[in-house]
Amino acid sequence: MSTNIGKYTLRLDKSPSITGSAAIGGKKEAEGPIGKMFDIVNYDALFGQKSWELAESEMQRQAAQKVMDKCSLSPGDIQYLFAGDLLNQIVASHYGLRELGIPFFGLYGACSTMAESLILSSMMIEGGLAKKVMAITSSHFCSAERQFRFPLEYGGQRAPTAQWTATAAGACIIAENSQPPYIKAVTVGCIEDKDIKDLNNMGAAMAPAASTTIKRYFQDTLTGPDNFDLILTGDLAQVGSDLLAELLLREGYDIKKKHADCGLILYDRATQDVEAGGSGCGCAAGVLCSYIIPAIREGKIKDMLFVATGALMSPISVQQGQNIPGIAHLLHLSSTPNPIQQGGNA
Repeated sequence: MSTNIGKYTLRLDKSPSITGSAAIGGKKEAEGPIGKMFDIVNYDALFGQKSWELAESEMQRQAAQKVMDKCSLSPGDIQYLFAGDLLNQIVASHYGLRELGIPFFGLYGACSTMAESLILSSMMIEGGLAKKVMAITSSHFCSAERQFRFPLEYGGQRAPTAQWTATAAGACIIAENSQPPYIKAVTVGCIEDKDIKDLNNMGAAMAPAASTTIKRYFQDTLTGPDNFDLILTGDLAQVGSDLLAELLLREGYDIKKKHADCGLILYDRATQDVEAGGSGCGCAAGVLCSYIIPAIREGKIKDMLFVATGALMSPISVQQGQNIPGIAHLLHLSSTPNPIQQGGNA
């Protein structure tokens, strides 16, 4: 069974596996550096639907179906489904996945949702409560802009610190220990509020939470940046990544040589006009499911930290002048499982 390490970290002694993954992307994502790695790309932003919101639901449906197809599974083989998105009442998930008939947990962790869903899925497997669980997350540029900022027709000027919400979805199957990537440990984040109010600077709102969660994992496990091939955040983009490196350096951790950010992997800032980089639930989900998981499975990455970050605000809270709290959840992903402990499993 699992073991508490320090105050914030849980070692998953059984090392649940991510046995399958699927990633869906739109036109802009297909044109980015890892566009060819997506399982499905649709150059129609509406995905054949009548609205942006229905398009996002269709992405979720396609991602769920694709990962089941890749794993030769049907909905009846999956015992629980953890899903989330950025829309009010997470309707993209509800409408996209309602026909599957899988027991459903709806999540909202903003851009941290992929890590949150993976943590909860792995806990289900670790605790022996399920054998197969699905985690899925999405975002859509057009639906997010309409909800959080302005309709696209408005044509507003975007700030240099702003981030481009990914039109993407990612889905994973988590099962009992069988193949890499293995989930060896998790650190659940706490809500961090550093008085950031700028809706166009999500990186600054989320970086403190990422710094705190990473520091706590290092302290709990007596590790540091040199113990990992990669420390991957999502989605701080350029502004947040620079701030994260500075915050952790103050704590004695130099992550610059090991750090990458999903918001800087998904797009090419020099050619794609995405301001500071990418964001949205689908950014971290898409990068993880298309690029990172296969790299671990192929042995290109042996040990890494996946740290998805979220800005926990709503349009109403921002209009009322409230701060933008942040959160970051962490998973230790590895090409090898935890060693067998007495009385436990690999």
